[in-house]
Amino acid sequence: MKKKRIVSYIAAVILLAAVIAGYSYYKGQTEKRQLEEAKKNEITGVEDLPGRKIGVQMGTTGDTYAKDYEGDESGTSVERFNKGTDAVQALKVGKIDCVIIDILTAEAFVEKNKELKILEEEFTNEDYAICVDKSNTELKEKINGALQELREDGTLQQISDYYTGAEEVKGKNPYRMMQDVKRDNGTLSMATNAEFPPYEYFDKGEIVGADVDMMQAVCDRLGMTLEIQNMEFDAIITAVESGKADVGAAGMTVTEDRLKSIDFTDSYTNSKQVIIVKDFALSAKKQSLRESLYDNFIKDNRYEYLLKGFGNTLLITLFAVLIGILLGLLIALVRTGYDRNGSMPVLNLLCRIYLTVVRGTPAVVQLLIIYYVILTSVHNKILVAVIAFGLNSAAYVAEVIRSGIMSVDIGQFEAGRSLGLNYHQTMVSIIIPQAVKNILPALCNEFIVLLKETSISGYIGLMDLTKGGDIIRSITYEAYVPLYAVALIYLVTVMLLSAGVNCLEKRLRKSER
Repeated sequence: MKKKRIVSYIAAVILLAAVIAGYSYYKGQTEKRQLEEAKKNEITGVEDLPGRKIGVQMGTTGDTYAKDYEGDESGTSVERFNKGTDAVQALKVGKIDCVIIDILTAEAFVEKNKELKILEEEFTNEDYAICVDKSNTELKEKINGALQELREDGTLQQISDYYTGAEEVKGKNPYRMMQDVKRDNGTLSMATNAEFPPYEYFDKGEIVGADVDMMQAVCDRLGMTLEIQNMEFDAIITAVESGKADVGAAGMTVTEDRLKSIDFTDSYTNSKQVIIVKDFALSAKKQSLRESLYDNFIKDNRYEYLLKGFGNTLLITLFAVLIGILLGLLIALVRTGYDRNGSMPVLNLLCRIYLTVVRGTPAVVQLLIIYYVILTSVHNKILVAVIAFGLNSAAYVAEVIRSGIMSVDIGQFEAGRSLGLNYHQTMVSIIIPQAVKNILPALCNEFIVLLKETSISGYIGLMDLTKGGDIIRSITYEAYVPLYAVALIYLVTVMLLSAGVNCLEKRLRKSER
């Protein structure tokens, strides 16, 4: 029997080895055929773009010019991404065929992604300028004067050489902020997208780059203090128009469409758009898990992006929950009061309108409206996020509490009134305590949803947990590890919250015995 078992085990091992070998051979042949097919369809120039999937960063010049190819007879499609990094990652995994982006940014991407290359043929030329609100002509003239001084004394060339110059000057002579300048002319708020190297990007927790140095040099000439706001690229013009920022500097090209809503200073540099494609002659060198973890979290203390973002996420969630509970409870009492005895009809109508609007529109739209329209003068982004998510949560909490109150048997209410309690005393002493036990699981789910919903805070340039992961991805160009880390943190947090609520439910059930 033992010999038969040994023979069976050996046969099973041989069969398993044969299956693995067969699968490996099949996979290798499939990848080989896919590679050969990809080489046949390789993009070598602008003339090869028709019929391909083109990746661009939303709102950039590449996006503007790529529209000319979109929807043509060849079936060309344009995939728009919030960040150039995301477009590059999509190219690496074969989701798109090429990326159109600024030459210097393309060089930075290709330097860290050896399996990519830049085509020699340029896509288009462009001039970069600083965007200013149309009504702020005085600031525009001051910046133009400062730019002229920087051009004449060689400062602009010095900044350009440091980031993009030849090998003998690149990285050798950085611009230093002037220390002997009286900065009594206020603060200049600059909106940017810090995922566009070498113009603006994160380095050791700070936003640096050619545009940052250029704006610092402008502030030195104007006697102003520079303040930097990081946000999505397509939100920069909106931020300047709404007064959330004084200027926008993020490698922005002057176009006719943009001039309809915003003004621009004189150009401070010239660049060109190029096409990034896969280099099939090279194979990507894969990092080990240890190397990947070091590169994404340990190197330059990049884990601090996640810590800071997670701290902001918890802070926003905590205070938004408090607003949601307090406001939701008030709305629920108004609604139940009207349902029970027809009181406060005007307040009930206002509450119903509020519930309809909030529950009928996406949270991200509400966040943007509150930030750019309603709270225009408020520059504290955490405060704006707390108010936005608190108001959003209150609408859902109100209906949860109302349904809990209405689920309590009407006899309980009548018993309280028969004992001489008034309406308010009956609600506080009898109805609401029973309703809380009924609605606790639903409230827990609402809090969990709110915690995860704060991940859209990045739309207003706020550093939350998700945004922290995005910043790491923009530095390392690693698509998976930062996303897995963010997902794991959210998962553990939700599990802890769920465990806490389960304990609370058990204690409440014990009190019923």
